[in-house]
Amino acid sequence: MASLKELQNRIKSVKNTQKITKAMQMVAAAKLRKAQEAAEKSRPYSSRIGAVIANLSASMKGAEGAPKLLVGTGSNQVQLLVVATADRGLCGGFNTNIVRKAREEITSLESAGKTVKIFCIGKKGYDQLKRLYDDKIVKMVSLKEHKTLTGAIAAELGGTVTTMFDAGEFDVCKLIYSEYENVMTQIPTIKTMIPALVDSGEDDGSGPDLGGAAYEYEPDEEGILKVLLPRNINTQIFSALLENSAGEMGSKMAAMDNATRSAGDMIDKLTLTFNRSRQAQITSELIEIISGAEAL
Repeated sequence: MASLKELQNRIKSVKNTQKITKAMQMVAAAKLRKAQEAAEKSRPYSSRIGAVIANLSASMKGAEGAPKLLVGTGSNQVQLLVVATADRGLCGGFNTNIVRKAREEITSLESAGKTVKIFCIGKKGYDQLKRLYDDKIVKMVSLKEHKTLTGAIAAELGGTVTTMFDAGEFDVCKLIYSEYENVMTQIPTIKTMIPALVDSGEDDGSGPDLGGAAYEYEPDEEGILKVLLPRNINTQIFSALLENSAGEMGSKMAAMDNATRSAGDMIDKLTLTFNRSRQAQITSELIEIISGAEAL
């Protein structure tokens, strides 16, 4: 059985840990509100730019000279997975769930005979994936030094992906991240970035509804898409980073709340053990004093 001094030290240590987890919970809660607002504000823009591209691609589908970013290379043999996670831990299963989704996709692609390449955004995802897929990781970027997510960061990442595609390093690019739903729920998501026009092989008539209007594009569809498609990649990456940021803060807040509660339960148990040990020690000393007095 631990001595009273050891129990006192343990209680003090757990109380200090509880103060840290409580502070981290409050910081995460403060950051969550701002991150959640940013993620929600980015969704309409991301959705709208996707609708515009779908509108433009309706007249470009099957046409000669269509941008490769739109229709692809004609092959899907080499696939690049852009796995976006956090750079810091202590956020529950947030990073692990994204990595698990990536591993499932890698396993599925390899079983189909595809070549997989991995582009890691975030140190935690890289640390987990390199254990099994170190030879498949072609690039790793950490955003730990950036205190605020900006469009310039997403543009740089998007430019890297576009450059790799232009160099013929892959045929299909998929983005894996966690979509924020609420504090308790973050959904690991896979989204195809390249090609922008994903052909399911079936024409179900669900293309963009033009309302009977005939649109004329200036200068032309190809010229607009040449500018819009790289911007769409940047937008998707930026939106994914914002979703991840909100999800990370929500998961961290929940994890630190659980840790604070667990620390409180542990303090109660240790305090009860300390009191019982102290009472037993006092009782033992009293018995020794009484026995000594009677012996006299």
